[in-house]
Amino acid sequence: MSEQDKEILNEELEKETMETPEAENVKENEETAGEADKNAEIEKLKAELDDWKQSYMRKQADFQNFTKRKEREMEELRKYASEKIITKLLDGMDNLERAINSSSQTKDFDGLVKGVEIILGNLKDIMKSEGVEEINTENAEFDPHEHMAVMVEASPEHDDNKIIMELQKGYKMKGKVIRPSMVKVCKK
Repeated sequence: MSEQDKEILNEELEKETMETPEAENVKENEETAGEADKNAEIEKLKAELDDWKQSYMRKQADFQNFTKRKEREMEELRKYASEKIITKLLDGMDNLERAINSSSQTKDFDGLVKGVEIILGNLKDIMKSEGVEEINTENAEFDPHEHMAVMVEASPEHDDNKIIMELQKGYKMKGKVIRPSMVKVCKK
C-alpha cells in the first residue's frame, strides 16, 4: 500500500468516526458542559450582584439614619444653645428681684441703687466671660461697621466725622458686632 492510499484510508476512517452517533454525543456533551459552566458563572455573578445591591441598600439606610440622627442632635443643640448663658443670667435676675423687694419694704433707695450697681457689674462680668465687649465711642472716629449714626450735628469743638455723643451702647461678641453703637456724629 502506498503512502497515498494510507492517507486516503485515514481520511475516510476519520470521516466515519466523526459521523458516528458516539462522536455526535461527545460533541453535544462538550456543548452542554460549556453551557452548564456558563450558566453556573451567570448564577454566581447574579448572586454576587445581589449581595452588592443588599450591601449598598444597607449602607444607604445607615447613612440616612446617620443624617437624621445628626439633624436631631443639631436641633437639640440649637434648642438649648443659650442654656449656659441663661443660667448665668438667672442669678442676676434673682439678685435684682431681691434688691427690689428689700428696698420696697425698707424704703432704702440708696441701698437699691448700690444693689443694682452690683448686679450690673455681675451682668457685665457674665457678658465678658462670653466674649462680649462694649464698642468704644469715646473720642472715636465714626466707623459704619461699628456705629450707627442716628444724628448729625455741626460742632466747632469736634473734628469732622468724630463721634459727639453715644445714644446707645454697642457690643461685639468675639470680634463680631452684635449691636452697633447709636451715635451722634459731627459733620462740617
